[in-house]
Amino acid sequence: MSATTDDTLRVALAQIEVESGEVDANVERALEAVSRAAARGAALVALPELFNVGYFAFDSYGRLAEPFEGETFTRLREAAADHGIAVLAGTIVEDLGATESVETPAEEGLANTAALFDANGELQLFYRKHHLFGYQSAESELLVPGERIETATVAGVTVGTTTCYDLRFPELYRRLIDAGAELLLVPSAWPYPRIEHWKTISRARAIENQCFVATINGSGHFPAEDATLLGRSTVYDPWGTTLASSGDEPTLVVADLDLGAVGRVREEFPALRDRRL
Repeated sequence: MSATTDDTLRVALAQIEVESGEVDANVERALEAVSRAAARGAALVALPELFNVGYFAFDSYGRLAEPFEGETFTRLREAAADHGIAVLAGTIVEDLGATESVETPAEEGLANTAALFDANGELQLFYRKHHLFGYQSAESELLVPGERIETATVAGVTVGTTTCYDLRFPELYRRLIDAGAELLLVPSAWPYPRIEHWKTISRARAIENQCFVATINGSGHFPAEDATLLGRSTVYDPWGTTLASSGDEPTLVVADLDLGAVGRVREEFPALRDRRL
């Protein structure tokens, strides 16, 4: 039974183990996490960045890319409807040339794409990562950056999404806040050793935008690339206070959001109104 009421929203962050290139196993873990989140009364569950492929599986991006209508998003869409829970299907490597159902920014290429399905399995928004990581990473060489920014109302809250490295670019978050976002979901594949960056930047995005921020990281080690995801999926409130968090092991992070908090904080401490553009 859902714990969500007119005043609160229960969200779950699915910090699943991600194995490099093991799509079938990773998707099964994702589906199991959706089921557990629904059983715990969550109205919304979010998955990590490239949860099906593994962020560091750069050599597999082309081989494992899917169109938007492919098996991964289809199975997550069906799981949302089956369990009556909204699902942010983390991100996948999307084959833009094969996608038919949604607008693409380029005729061909690959993108790092998230999709948000409501509790009926209907698509509410999709987002392609804007800022592609180049530091010790092949992402910026292999993928096409996204252009689209939008929000959607899901389970009574206006939601926006960004992805991992996007956290370092605060102007993107201002655009989402100006579009009405109250909850920002950030699927990520953030590795060690940059723990302080992960915690500090994420909290800053919540404080400066006076909104809820939920960062959803994966768990797991990638031997070929000598990289380990640091986990620590976290929900921050509009004051930047941690509502729920994790270590680096696979887990489900659950938090109840007070839906009136964003309005109260912005009224009490009107920093957003004091902006000079």
